[in-house]
Amino acid sequence: MDLDPGLTLLRPLGGFFVLRTPADGPRAGTPLARAYGDGDALDLRVRHVAGALRTGEDRVAASVAQQGLAARLWSVTLGCAALYEAVPDLDPELLHWDPRASAPGDLWLGEARVRPADAETVAAVVLHGHLEPLAAALGRRHRVARGLLWGNAGSALAAAARRLGQWAHAHGRADAAARTRALTAGLLAHPLLAGTGTLSGTAFRRHSCCLYYRVPGGGLCGDCCLTRPPRSSPHAPSG
Repeated sequence: MDLDPGLTLLRPLGGFFVLRTPADGPRAGTPLARAYGDGDALDLRVRHVAGALRTGEDRVAASVAQQGLAARLWSVTLGCAALYEAVPDLDPELLHWDPRASAPGDLWLGEARVRPADAETVAAVVLHGHLEPLAAALGRRHRVARGLLWGNAGSALAAAARRLGQWAHAHGRADAAARTRALTAGLLAHPLLAGTGTLSGTAFRRHSCCLYYRVPGGGLCGDCCLTRPPRSSPHAPSG
């Protein structure tokens, strides 16, 4: 199936699944390739998230920022794979991002080139095209543990799949739900994501902590490896 110019089938799924295209008109933003390269937009995003969460811990804000972007990338690709049986080529040179936007964040793709929706292609598009350079940039500039970041990526993938599966079942789209399950299982078996957590049905239990409990008023996420927030927060495990 081809992708329609406005990717309109994604819109009923909610904001995390929306991808703007030229059909929506011109948009401002930073190409993600530049963000990964010079890091300035990433630093801006981390500061923006830190302010929103009222945290002075740089690595906490960096973790939340990375997981949010991972969730957007996974949601778009999984949604397209399930509903179009194809995915857009999210070339980091063509995919624009506004680091100042509120969650879930705005993504705008300059050209929607169609690629197949198999796990190998999606891994190339999202894992190698985005999450590897994103992890490298955040590791250099914000000293976030790579295990934590890959745990975030696995968690974001499972959450996007769960939301998509719920929508598919509610709308009688057993075919879309089946494609989502198969693709998610294939992606979680990828060497970069294998070992990040355990998937049981739609429930995911990660093997690292995203540090959200360190946000003022925050707690443990539903898929956290911890059963209670550590008492000694300054030296808590980071994944």
